[in-house]
Amino acid sequence: MTTLGAVFRPQNAPERLRSVALAADAAGLEQLWLWEDCFLESGIAAASAALAWTERLHVGVGLLPVPLRNVALTAMESATLHRLFPGRVTLAVGHGVQDWMGQVGARAESPLTLLREHLEALRALLGGESVTVAGRYVRLDGVALDYPPHGPAPVLSGATGPRTLRLSGEASDGSVLVAGTGPDGVRRAHTLVDEGRTAAARTGHHPLVVYLLAATGPDAGARVRAELAAKKGGDGFGVAGDAAAVADAVRALVEAGADSVVLEPTADEPDTEAFVRFTAEEVRPLVP
Repeated sequence: MTTLGAVFRPQNAPERLRSVALAADAAGLEQLWLWEDCFLESGIAAASAALAWTERLHVGVGLLPVPLRNVALTAMESATLHRLFPGRVTLAVGHGVQDWMGQVGARAESPLTLLREHLEALRALLGGESVTVAGRYVRLDGVALDYPPHGPAPVLSGATGPRTLRLSGEASDGSVLVAGTGPDGVRRAHTLVDEGRTAAARTGHHPLVVYLLAATGPDAGARVRAELAAKKGGDGFGVAGDAAAVADAVRALVEAGADSVVLEPTADEPDTEAFVRFTAEEVRPLVP
């Protein structure tokens, strides 16, 4: 069965999160996704609050920008969430927006090398290993978590370009694709991820999580068109309309290879609580 989620965008003030998380939990939404965008909100702090306020809601953070984070801290925070809320957390890491990384003095000369080193060390730490590594960016000396997760703690990677998608296949447990990615983009991503997995001799399923820009209501079309026009990357794919129209777009992404589709409201969405209820109560029954 396709997993369907929705995004709480950090353009909403942090104090809005509680009512949105409670609405999502009450409506039966499967997943609520958060972002760690500069300079808006912390992904980990927001995730812990949303998990604590709710009973069954699964919370994803997609993504945590690795230039901002020492990998040991990312591992500690991730393990804490997995221990406190087992089975309810998905975390993704990625390059971050390079202009923002430059603003805080954290821009890496080789973002791809940094992401590879971070992914490899993070997955090892969450797997309970003691890690010693002297990489270009990641340096650890006998570091091990005292409280690693009790069970699996997959680490996903946000990816857009071909090299990052191949790396995601090699070194992560799943890939997150940006809003605007259409069915052809999902198929391209699958091919590139599979190339990476083959190169690393990895087997097993590699899930794809795809954000889908969506809006409903009388001005939905204009809002989606405006946001897609301003977005960088992707294929210009989004959807505006009623539940049936949104479900059709979700199914198109699933048929192309998406395992999870996360509905992303526009930045000017007037009622995020209603959006998560719309996703759970109206769109979900139409998606197999």
